[in-house]
Amino acid sequence: MKAMILAAGRGERMRPLTDTTPKPLLQVGGNSLIVWHIRRLAQAGITQIVINHAHLGAQIEQALGTGSAFGVSITYSPETSALETAGGIRHALPLLGDAPFLVVNGDIWTEYDFTVLHQLNWADGRLAHLVLVDNPPQHPAGDFALNKGKVLSTGATQYTFSGISCYQPALFADLADNQPAKLAPLLRDAMQHEQVSGEHYAGEWYDIGTPQRLAELDEALNGRK
Repeated sequence: MKAMILAAGRGERMRPLTDTTPKPLLQVGGNSLIVWHIRRLAQAGITQIVINHAHLGAQIEQALGTGSAFGVSITYSPETSALETAGGIRHALPLLGDAPFLVVNGDIWTEYDFTVLHQLNWADGRLAHLVLVDNPPQHPAGDFALNKGKVLSTGATQYTFSGISCYQPALFADLADNQPAKLAPLLRDAMQHEQVSGEHYAGEWYDIGTPQRLAELDEALNGRK
């Protein structure tokens, strides 16, 4: 299985930190956010990684190189301007191949075990699998519901999409290349056809959306040393 790390966002809410540093390169607990992901992917046996970038993308390539220092192989999918989540994935499809692939947002921190996603059965026609978490204080309404392993647009209990997922390339095949496109409409359409599965993850997960949340996580991780 290949993995894609989404690293093209501008990080407006993280300014002024992101005026000079791409958001995925911000440091927590002695490593950049993106390096935490790369190491966890490598531990799960996922060594072929695609990273998209736009804002200050050259810094990401300079920091990570080919990935050999982490025991992985990194290929980059540069975007002249950010294509949003679905557009960025569509643009990277030639690098991701024909098999299902893992996607993780570059601006989260988690202890989720990526090996879980190796065990998915795609023979049932699903197009996507989402990892959902309890709603954090900054997003109390959640995104989607979960019922018997299927993800729904609405339900009695709403959860937040963690930014960790797996997709079939077919989900993005009809999108025009190099054009911005949002992910949620694609997912909601697939949900109507019961083609989106999901799981609830109750472990550690942080959405690094503000400098304050970055500082709080950094303090917590440094406190474990």
